[in-house]
Amino acid sequence: MSQAPAIAPSQSDPDILRATGDWTLVNADTILALIERAPDRAKDIDGRDIARLDSTGAMLLSRYAVKVGLGLATVDVKPVHLKMVESVRLICEAPPRDKRRDHGFRQMLERLGYSVEDYYNEIKALIGFGGLTLETAFATLLRPSRIRWTATIYHMESVGLDAVPLVLLLSFMVGCVVSFLGATVLRDFGAEVFVVELVSISFLREFGVLLTAILLAGRTASAFTAQIGAMQSGEEIDAIRTLGLNPIELLVLPRLFALVIMLPLLTFLAMISGLAGGLVVGSASLGISPEMFYTRLHETVEIRHFWVGLSKAPLFAIIIALIGCLEGFQTQGTAQSVGERTTSSVVQTISLVILVDAFAALFFMQMDW
Repeated sequence: MSQAPAIAPSQSDPDILRATGDWTLVNADTILALIERAPDRAKDIDGRDIARLDSTGAMLLSRYAVKVGLGLATVDVKPVHLKMVESVRLICEAPPRDKRRDHGFRQMLERLGYSVEDYYNEIKALIGFGGLTLETAFATLLRPSRIRWTATIYHMESVGLDAVPLVLLLSFMVGCVVSFLGATVLRDFGAEVFVVELVSISFLREFGVLLTAILLAGRTASAFTAQIGAMQSGEEIDAIRTLGLNPIELLVLPRLFALVIMLPLLTFLAMISGLAGGLVVGSASLGISPEMFYTRLHETVEIRHFWVGLSKAPLFAIIIALIGCLEGFQTQGTAQSVGERTTSSVVQTISLVILVDAFAALFFMQMDW
């Protein structure tokens, strides 16, 4: 049976108010009338005899407590009502927020700390995801029948063959620029012929693999994130797990295998295209004939430069595939999240590729390779 809400002085102490009845939405009008007749001051409010209490009743009880100079935190209620009363108190009696944004030094340190923590969490997630992928890859390679050959070949075409024209054009133009700028500096010393070594060593060791990796970081990593992120938003990955399939084996490994195979091949094409750009500029502007270019390339450039550059391609492929797929799995389920994760994957991949390339260059220099 419903009981009308009431609040009156306690028999033991008139300064302590005792609330009874049902403090619910149905009785809101009655409770508002009680608030209008509330005294100016009270020592405490005892709400342990309240039979029923909902969020509306808790909000009005808070208003009553504030009017008599107390707060909802001082009101005693039944244990079953404690969590709801605390939640209502945090909303109704929370101090007003200062909407002015602090652009001071402390706020800068706070944002910097959040960014560092976020990067730290991203690194931990990448390491964990890499270990999980490596474990799944070894288990799959031990049972070749589980390799998704159709998906792998499809991704080899999309990330490799479709990117060939862009890789060739970009490498050719950069080769032309490097050759022209090198000749501009070397002309003052009468050493234009050393442009051959400049272009060949730079492309064989660094530019060929780095340009290709950056291009695929922007083109392929973003595609991986968008594809897996759309599946995550549509709950398709949950459906894959429900069917008893492994999303890593089904979605990540074909993309990883495709990149590991195709990135070294694209790197080789980028090296050849960059050398061709240097050859064109040398024969057109520097008086270096194709025969002289080939001869000097054969006599002065060692094959180890080619292997040093090519050895970094599989590592870059693993980085691009892991970050692209991980960001896709971290998508929350909205279109905005897909866009944010896609942007994050491109930025992280390019940054990490350049960082790893810098450490690799220092390592090979110290090893005199």
